[in-house]
Amino acid sequence: MRSAAPVLAARGLSKRFFGNPVLNDVSIDIVPGRVHALLGENGAGKSTLVNLLSGVLAPDGGAIVVDGQEHAKLTPALARSFGIAVVQQELSLAPHLSVVENVALGAVPTRHGLIDYGRLAQEVSAVLGRLGLQVELDQPVEELPLGKRQLVEIAKALYRRPRVLILDEPTSSLTAHEVKALFDVLDQLGREGVALVYISHRLNEVMRLCGWVTVLKDGTRTSDQTLDGVDPHALVRLMVGREPGDLFPRFRSTARAEAALDIEGLQATGLRSVDLAVRKGEVLGVGGLLGQGQEELLLAIYGAIDARAGRFRAGEADRTTRDPVDAIARGLAYVPADRKREAVLLPLSIGFNLTLPGLRQFAKHGFRRFKEEAQVARNLMENLTVRGGGPERPVQLLSGGNQQKVALARWLPLSPSVLLLNDPTRGVDVDTKREIYLRLRAMAAEGVAVVLLSSDALELVHLCDRVLVFREGAVAADLPHGVATEEAIVAASLGVGERVAA
Repeated sequence: MRSAAPVLAARGLSKRFFGNPVLNDVSIDIVPGRVHALLGENGAGKSTLVNLLSGVLAPDGGAIVVDGQEHAKLTPALARSFGIAVVQQELSLAPHLSVVENVALGAVPTRHGLIDYGRLAQEVSAVLGRLGLQVELDQPVEELPLGKRQLVEIAKALYRRPRVLILDEPTSSLTAHEVKALFDVLDQLGREGVALVYISHRLNEVMRLCGWVTVLKDGTRTSDQTLDGVDPHALVRLMVGREPGDLFPRFRSTARAEAALDIEGLQATGLRSVDLAVRKGEVLGVGGLLGQGQEELLLAIYGAIDARAGRFRAGEADRTTRDPVDAIARGLAYVPADRKREAVLLPLSIGFNLTLPGLRQFAKHGFRRFKEEAQVARNLMENLTVRGGGPERPVQLLSGGNQQKVALARWLPLSPSVLLLNDPTRGVDVDTKREIYLRLRAMAAEGVAVVLLSSDALELVHLCDRVLVFREGAVAADLPHGVATEEAIVAASLGVGERVAA
């Protein structure tokens, strides 16, 4: 139900970067008790709007209205004092501090001028319990897996009892159980009158949670309406401005007889004697509930964690990889899930990021050939349609989807024989997902063996020749294309039924 009194509103907000408009005359009403979806492709202006509303950026035009009072701009401190809290997609935690210190940072309870540790522990425990997060309060957050760090970020916002809560892709690293717990909390907050803004590329979540939607495209508001009677296909049309094509390319196996990777009895921390064979041109999916050994599998193959195996054939050698440098030399490439911390160097240019893994190729007698590097970078940007400026532009100024394209494209000059991917479409828009899907199938057609770890069951179902479902550090099922349905993947990940072998 729409209210006449928004707690927070934007009135004709505009913002330019380096003379380029990124937000143009955008207005939005954020109403108490309503879950408001903010949608748009990567680069549409969603993050810029959120940063304006939370005081991180100052607008070039327009006004921000809080409880009917206009402000030319906010500061982060002023936004917090108004009860505006943001859960960013890219985490803002202090990695060396503990869970309790991160959650209560800047808002610790005091007694007689001193920190009230008893009350602090009680309040933080209550927030974590509400989210179903079971961790030690004094544990450094850098020791937690990505999904639990995401929940700590959400707990940090909830701890401040916000009046307005803005969530940007909050479920991108969460398990199904954690997502349900979060949705229960959001439902309750809505009933309590908290105004919620929900940003997600997972349209099923938007349909489940939200009652109103604002859509941005190229920095302009193109839609602001109720979600009553709107289906996911209509949402996609609103976002991309046209009829959506098929998200996934038509499946056609390109797998060959020759193995690109042949492993028997792979063991590492979190892995229990995994057998794995991937053929050239095959797309092998890796799924299951989060934290069941899937990420450890990729890291062990790539040499990023210690591992041992009865047989490990990759490239010219028949042994486990010593380290990532050894893995790269043997034709292995890895794209991590956390692109901003592990996949790209944010302050450096697009061109440098794209050519970094293959710098030796562009050197002659120990000197870099900058013209050749620049041309290769331009070719890669064109090949993967990396948008957002020329090769000299810093990667941190790109949208999340374009950053992900850079993380993938940087390996192409090395022509890897095996490509290891850790949730490569996490937090990217529909069109960018399709571009990545097409690229992966094209690489497979060229003979590259693709190992795709994904938290999206539909990706595994539609893209992969086979899907390995992990449970408790071991392969619970090996499902061929056609047998690998969403239901079969979920059943295997929960241990329902017997192990299925291709």
